[in-house]
Amino acid sequence: MRRFGLFCIAGGLAFLVDAGVLYALITWMGTGPYVARLVSFLCAVSTTWVFNRAITFADTRGSSSLWQEWVRYIISQLGGLSVNYLVYAALVWRVEMVRSYPVIGVAAGSIAGLTLNYTLAQWYVFKRK
Repeated sequence: MRRFGLFCIAGGLAFLVDAGVLYALITWMGTGPYVARLVSFLCAVSTTWVFNRAITFADTRGSSSLWQEWVRYIISQLGGLSVNYLVYAALVWRVEMVRSYPVIGVAAGSIAGLTLNYTLAQWYVFKRK
């Protein structure tokens, strides 16, 4: 449970990064909400990797290089990304309030992908050697 709690804290930090980058890209750069979401998600998942590597799964580091581990982490999170992005995109497409406030879609997508992301991180990226 401690690990899952730390994983959730990492997710909370990533949510702040995700939402901040999303709004910056949409508001200041004029990027559309779908492309902005892909960029913001990559920033957020990198944030979770750093936190989870340093804190959540600090005792399970393998012999991989940082680059290899980061790539494995990104790959492992594609399932969660799929769930996350599909929930976000569906809400932006179908719900006027979410189109006006995309952070609602970010939150809903993040919650939807959480369990899958944790499982894959624990069993694939940070598994005990």
